[in-house]
Amino acid sequence: MVSFILRLLNTAGLLLLILIFAMPFVWMLSTSLKTLPETMIFPPEWIPHHPVWSNYIDAWQTGPFLHYLTNSVIISVSILILQMLTIIPASYAFARYKFIGSGFLFGVVMVTLMIPNQLIFLPVYLELSAFKLLNTHLGLILPFASSAFGIFLLRQAFRQISDELLEAARLDQAAEWKIIVRIMVPMVKPVLVTFALFSFIAHWNDYFWPLVMTTNEVARTLPIGIAKIREVEGVGTWNILMAGNVILVAPILVAFFLSQRHIIKAFVYNGVK
Repeated sequence: MVSFILRLLNTAGLLLLILIFAMPFVWMLSTSLKTLPETMIFPPEWIPHHPVWSNYIDAWQTGPFLHYLTNSVIISVSILILQMLTIIPASYAFARYKFIGSGFLFGVVMVTLMIPNQLIFLPVYLELSAFKLLNTHLGLILPFASSAFGIFLLRQAFRQISDELLEAARLDQAAEWKIIVRIMVPMVKPVLVTFALFSFIAHWNDYFWPLVMTTNEVARTLPIGIAKIREVEGVGTWNILMAGNVILVAPILVAFFLSQRHIIKAFVYNGVK
């Protein structure tokens, strides 16, 4: 009886959490399909009487949304590729090699986690300006070519792989890059996918960095385009603004649902180890 009550309370708690986290998304979707007068009704109504799908067309036509979307894809994917190319060998070196200063260097990497982007944007801005990289894709990509969080996460995963497996590969005269690509990376695939998702979401949603590093439309991203809706349509046009937000969030939700199996494996992997 006691175990049944505990399971019931656990289920109720989980359902409550799901409701709390789902409500903003449901409200955003609902508002995106309302007419402007319906968004002002109090008390608010969850279900629009006559869904207005043209709100998405209006949001898309507010600015060069396809251009913003293309920029977001190019920048987010490029950052992710560069991060994978840098954090995998760096994490492997920190996890498997004991060289002079390795502990100090890893400590320096960890310290950078405590430095917010807002603190370093001015020197980075001046540096990018000196190299004429403002208002370019490279100016938004290169500052994030590596990730201290990714190095930490992957280093911990690499350290959990048994030494015997690596020694067996070396006895078979496998080169280090083959050990990384054919043994290490496949074994930590859930961790890599989890990091990739977190990284993609962070840079897809990034508003601050594209805002301060661009002064024209050449390299601006989707979050800047969403903010532009308020300038063009007006502050009170919540239906158009929410339609733009649905466009912004949709790729992230798709990516999450496609990779949730790997995310669960990553938590199980770390928990079992």
